[in-house]
Amino acid sequence: PRPPPHLHLPSTYLHEEAESGKEVIIIFTFFNSTFLLLPTALHTVSLSTRAPTCTMKCTSLLNTLAIASTLYPCAAFSPSSPLSKTVTQLHNDATASSPVEPPPLNPLLSKIKPSATVEVFSLVKQMEAEGASVTSLCVGEPDFAPPDCVLEAATAAMKAGQTTYTAVTGTLELRKAIAEDLKSRKGVDYNPVTEIVVGNGAKQCVYQGLLAACGAGDEVIVPAPYWPSYPEMALLVGAEPVIMETAVEDGYLINPDVLEKCLQDHPKAKVLMLCNPSNPTGGVHSTELLTQIAKVLEKYPNVVIMADEIYERLVYTEDKHTAFASLPGMRERTITVNGLSKSHAMTGFRLGYLAAPAHFAKAAATLQGQITSCASSISQAAGVAALTEVDESWLANNVVIMKEKRDYVLQELAKMEGVSVAVPPNGAFYVLPDVSGYYNGDDTKLCLDLLKEKKLALVPGGSFGAPGTVRLSYATSMEELEVAMTKLREFLEGL
Repeated sequence: PRPPPHLHLPSTYLHEEAESGKEVIIIFTFFNSTFLLLPTALHTVSLSTRAPTCTMKCTSLLNTLAIASTLYPCAAFSPSSPLSKTVTQLHNDATASSPVEPPPLNPLLSKIKPSATVEVFSLVKQMEAEGASVTSLCVGEPDFAPPDCVLEAATAAMKAGQTTYTAVTGTLELRKAIAEDLKSRKGVDYNPVTEIVVGNGAKQCVYQGLLAACGAGDEVIVPAPYWPSYPEMALLVGAEPVIMETAVEDGYLINPDVLEKCLQDHPKAKVLMLCNPSNPTGGVHSTELLTQIAKVLEKYPNVVIMADEIYERLVYTEDKHTAFASLPGMRERTITVNGLSKSHAMTGFRLGYLAAPAHFAKAAATLQGQITSCASSISQAAGVAALTEVDESWLANNVVIMKEKRDYVLQELAKMEGVSVAVPPNGAFYVLPDVSGYYNGDDTKLCLDLLKEKKLALVPGGSFGAPGTVRLSYATSMEELEVAMTKLREFLEGL
């Protein structure tokens, strides 16, 4: 029978009843037919012989009420009726016997590993929040502040009202500054209108570059040791990462012969990841070695080079960094990624860029327009100042300081039994010593015990494709480095 008029309730009341946890049934009328809507695993049943049965399944009481109150506002409710008590019992039995599972996640996530660096850093922050004093060498972040002109430019931009969206690819002023910097320092000419995309950090630019260059069925060659995000990004775009081993005696640099063999064995290879200087090794590919690598790649014209050059300002040899795109025949197939995080200590500004031939840049801009849109307008204003106002002496002085820190860390590591660095790193601000003589090569266990016993945070080398090693970042104060080296030495001596 039709429910009495006095039992008709507004939809808002139905939502309140659902949130209060009461068990109810809903009777509603729709197109002159009467329906009974049952909660949880039951179905809607027609009470009218003139209407077809509705088979809309309800997975929860809240969904039941939401459906009824949204689609059928002429709903009635009777929590005290015998039928309601019967439905309540059925609902309780179903819930007790089969707990509701959360909706499934994207199957792709089962392939993706979390960043080990981020995990260690999060653990450090949690320990510090609980009152522990932790010495951390796990994050690649300069310990000095950005230049004053950068901070002043950010402040001025905010005061001037430059707080709105910019073009997806970035302000033309910043893109022109990037193009001029690449032309004057690296010898590579890019059109600031069509060939440069400013992103929310270099990491986003690497991902968008990969997404533009390859996809399902393709392979991405990742030299090991590698930045942990590279293989995961390859998986995210649907490609398969191919890990190409390098040798410690070569300083973990790419061997052209090994590269050619890898390309021969993997005809589906579409992208070569080239991190120069390297994270995590600090290795720097010389101009001569890069030229040899380019000669190999000439035989494989369909392979795109993803040149991650975020550390190019931090090189400690007379042979300065060479942009891969500047080599003969390489510009049209190279996606260069760079930024200001490492060189100008602007990690929190989240500002990076991609420079590439127009068809790659346009694709990356299209992707960014659907993912994040533009980078922060304030950060972009600061980026212009970083590229046009910072004196070269400021940058050169930071290189000197970083080199002193590197030399100190290498000196201290050399004193520790069972620790070795075959080839000193010549760039970035990382050292990847071999500690495989401890814990039977279990670098993760070593790092966990080191953090627990000495409150010293390092990153296990296994997460970089280099088991039996640990990564140290010396981008911190000399005082902190002294404490860290003492803790590491004492820990290893106690094993």
